[in-house]
Amino acid sequence: MAPLPESVPPSPSDKPLLAVLKGERRDPPPIWMMRQAGRYLPEYRALRADKGGFLDLVYDSEAAAEVTLQPLRRYPQLDGAILFSDILIVPFAIGQELSFVAGEGPRLAPTMLDARMRDLEPHMERLQPIYETVRRVKAELSPQTTFLGFAGSPWTVATYMIAGQGSREQAEARRLAYSDPGKFDAILDMIAMVTVDYLSGQIEAGVDAVQLFDSWSGSLAPAQFERFVIARTAWIVAELKKRHPKIPVIGFPRGAGGKLGAYARETGVDAIGVDETADPNWANRELPQGMPVQGNLDPLALIGGGAPLSDAVQRVLDAFSGRPHIFNLGHGIQQDTPLAHVEELMRQVKGGE
Repeated sequence: MAPLPESVPPSPSDKPLLAVLKGERRDPPPIWMMRQAGRYLPEYRALRADKGGFLDLVYDSEAAAEVTLQPLRRYPQLDGAILFSDILIVPFAIGQELSFVAGEGPRLAPTMLDARMRDLEPHMERLQPIYETVRRVKAELSPQTTFLGFAGSPWTVATYMIAGQGSREQAEARRLAYSDPGKFDAILDMIAMVTVDYLSGQIEAGVDAVQLFDSWSGSLAPAQFERFVIARTAWIVAELKKRHPKIPVIGFPRGAGGKLGAYARETGVDAIGVDETADPNWANRELPQGMPVQGNLDPLALIGGGAPLSDAVQRVLDAFSGRPHIFNLGHGIQQDTPLAHVEELMRQVKGGE
């Protein structure tokens, strides 16, 4: 059995989160929160009200950079900045029209139930404002902060492209996969190709690492998970590594459950995000020894605060105490999360009063 990774004290000039992604153990562990740049912050809500719609904010590079930086100003203990954007920028670039309906979420048209890939007119220039946001943020970050880019994984993005919106149990995409596998594979392949270029562009603009969000991977049967999640993620990671061999890739297969270990072993990701439904002690046993893990506090525990929050945080810290660990939530921070509870979290993970 290989020895446990040694704890390495951070130096003033390095990036603790990036060091953990590359296999070091740091104490205390670095921390960031999924959706940390967003609507739980009053400063975000004020800026959003001033700028208008969500997509207007994403495509205003100056404003999007400001949103990315807001949580770091409020919580200087954060070790990572996550790009403010959206996973549906990729289908928007592929040629679907994208809008956001207040209180209902995103809409994509035409749906891929009604169109084929050849019917869409790509607009790759729609990715350029995102790269400009990256450049603006990079110029403002401290040398100790790791800058994270991201994209949606092909399966999750495809569920929106096919249904035209978020869908219950992703039924439209699953039906298409059975009824027209050729069309479904073509959709996944196009998403994967554009995603590699998109993440590569983020890296060239200045991000230090990238995360692949497969938010709906839990809705798939095991054989489909292998084909649509593991195989496509492995292809993306391999292509990215050809271009950027030193850039870590975090995989986040939400809801993977018992398939989590296979994902970790077979995709080639450098680190794996664990959602809140997985027991952290089980995940620690199941995942490859020494593999960096990110997670997995329940976002609702953060809303609860107090002793339940403290207990939940400690369980995560204890479970992953013997491997490289990035403290994070099991999914995105909720809109109604009290700011004081985030402060509690920071104190418990990072120390201090």
